[in-house]
Amino acid sequence: MKVNEINMEILDGKVLVWLESAQFVKPKPGVYVLYDKHLDVIYIGESDNLQTEFTKYVDTNFENDACKQKTHTYQRSFVENPKERQRQILEDYKAEHGKFPCCNEDTN
Repeated sequence: MKVNEINMEILDGKVLVWLESAQFVKPKPGVYVLYDKHLDVIYIGESDNLQTEFTKYVDTNFENDACKQKTHTYQRSFVENPKERQRQILEDYKAEHGKFPCCNEDTN
């Protein structure tokens, strides 16, 4: 499998350029995957309001998070139970790759 094929399986939908479109996300609960410029997964996150979460990230450009400063593109999916969906995605990712994404390394 190519790296892009693995990444595209994480969430349905296309990969979007971070700063060009992150500010236009709807205020709904969901999960998101952040990718670096090589389309490697660096973070899998969740929020009860993706618009608030992404606005915070765009406004600060991840200034207090050196890991997430590598963000180049992302995917997002609106879901009813984002915490549970994130847990499932992280478990699947770890099962396939043997570890969590680099910015999720503190995840249990």
